Amino acid sequence: MSASLTPTRRTSVKAARKTARGPALLEVLKNRFQAVVDEMGFVLLRTGHTVFIKETGDFSTALVTPVGEVFCAPTRIGMIRIVGMNAGVALEATRPWKQGDVFITNDPWTTGGMCTHLPDLFLWKPVFVRGRLICFAMDFIHVSDIGGRVPGSISPTASEIYEEGLVLPPSYLYRQGTLSRELVNIILANCRIPEQTWGDIKAALAAIEVGERRVQEMVQRYGTETIEWGMGALLEAAEKRAREIFRQVPDGAYHFSDYMEGAPPDEVPFRLAMTLTFRNGEVTMDFTGTDAQVTSAFNIPTQGRYPHHFLSTGVVTFVKSMDPAIPYNSGIVRPLRMVLPEGSIVNPHRGAAVGVRAATMHRVYDLTMGCLAQALPRVIPAAGAGQGAILMVAVPKKEGGLKVSVVQPLRGGSGGRSHKDGVEGNDIAVGSGRNIPNEVIEHEMPLLIHRYSLRPGSAGPGRFRGGNGLLLDFELLAEEGIVTCRGLERYRFRPWGRLGGRPGTTGFTQLNDAIDEGRFDVLRIRRGDRLQFGTQGGAGYGDPFEREPERILRDVLEDRIAPEQAEEYGVVIRDGKVDAAATAALRSSPRPAVADFDLGSERREFEASPAGGKR
Repeated sequence: MSASLTPTRRTSVKAARKTARGPALLEVLKNRFQAVVDEMGFVLLRTGHTVFIKETGDFSTALVTPVGEVFCAPTRIGMIRIVGMNAGVALEATRPWKQGDVFITNDPWTTGGMCTHLPDLFLWKPVFVRGRLICFAMDFIHVSDIGGRVPGSISPTASEIYEEGLVLPPSYLYRQGTLSRELVNIILANCRIPEQTWGDIKAALAAIEVGERRVQEMVQRYGTETIEWGMGALLEAAEKRAREIFRQVPDGAYHFSDYMEGAPPDEVPFRLAMTLTFRNGEVTMDFTGTDAQVTSAFNIPTQGRYPHHFLSTGVVTFVKSMDPAIPYNSGIVRPLRMVLPEGSIVNPHRGAAVGVRAATMHRVYDLTMGCLAQALPRVIPAAGAGQGAILMVAVPKKEGGLKVSVVQPLRGGSGGRSHKDGVEGNDIAVGSGRNIPNEVIEHEMPLLIHRYSLRPGSAGPGRFRGGNGLLLDFELLAEEGIVTCRGLERYRFRPWGRLGGRPGTTGFTQLNDAIDEGRFDVLRIRRGDRLQFGTQGGAGYGDPFEREPERILRDVLEDRIAPEQAEEYGVVIRDGKVDAAATAALRSSPRPAVADFDLGSERREFEASPAGGKR
């Protein structure tokens, strides 16, 4: 008997598939799609060449609809900020798509803000089945160098994007299966570490090849119509569930502002402001009041398009925290609108420097949390470190040129929560980037790591204290080296506390135990020089005097807070024990009223000054 289906049999199978579409099948497809993007991510992680790919995981993978919406992205590997990204402008720029095409770009201006700075190379491949376009397999990788005025490409003091490296509009990397050698040669001729950059690009290619193959296998199993139905249904499901969460937030307009500390050496602070409005499941992020774009690299190139994925991270994180099982896709941001003043930091004109845009993104996250904290005071934590700086070192090679590598992503602690202390050494706003093991970086670069540990006593006091920051101390073993560190923030204004919780600490940079380097741009060091960084501790949540004395004692014994800091919690410790009488007396003394936000004396003084008053 023939195994082939008759037309009647084919029709009945198609009808059965259509009839079977429902919550059960959608959950199956959700998990299958999730497995595809996760596998893509693990391929990238295991085949990347630079430590920023194979260790830190600064990349992401995605499956994207033909019109540019991300319908599935990883939740446990790589960076998680790709949800909300709309790739439509970039996709349209590369029509017509053919089987075997692969495209590449890093240009914010010709991709509608999909790309946000030049080290992020986006690659995508159309997935066809029997000549029909199903979706795109897409990823991005953060390459460690793409040219520019400094090793690692990014300098806070850059004044235009052309100082930051090679600008690559959407281009064919492969045309119907044939590699564009000319384009590859152009890319590699414009970076300091061509072999490693090409290795990372090949890893990205391997990942999208896996994505293409796995989607084709799903189509073979479930049928084209079912897969296309699943893509749309998952986006709709995420949108519906996000709206339900937004309706749980009291309707109203909530305002908050915060500061970036500016580019060294002048470090003139600039203001970010947001009004977050909830109305019956709709959300508006209005950035009116934000300062004009700056002549340094902190601008976020949104092109005025919304919802932009670098501005919506706080909202997406909030939704995912409230509903961990929600399909992780761009349906989450469909109810979101944005007001992005033209010529502002969050919508700069073409050509602005944008390399350190992630530092501004972290502060926008803080703005979102500050607004949400007013709407949901018992849900939203205090501010975390607010820093996701990237420390890089370059040393000369014997054969000429430079060897360039990331040393560590410098993050601090997260803020105290309504029920639990903050996370040590990892701000949840930037928590998806992993640290690099000391042994790996010492193998990659001529460095000796003297200390990489938590920074005791850096957490802000609270009933639930913040998480401590980190200490990194390394020595250069080469004759000379160039150090860059973009995104150093919260060196002046501390992370803010909540409901009686105190602010966290500021960061510091010190050379040879003596010289305060602060937030530097480019630092040249020589053999034997030691550079130490201390990252910020998260702020506290709740009245510190309500923290149990036994927990304070344990924190002291575990070297999480210094013995003298115990009195900030109203606890006196003598001879390794809690002095109950002295503690009771201290806790009964008059104290200031508990404030909703403790912004720190530094910010209060700045806002009272003529410079701050202008804002």
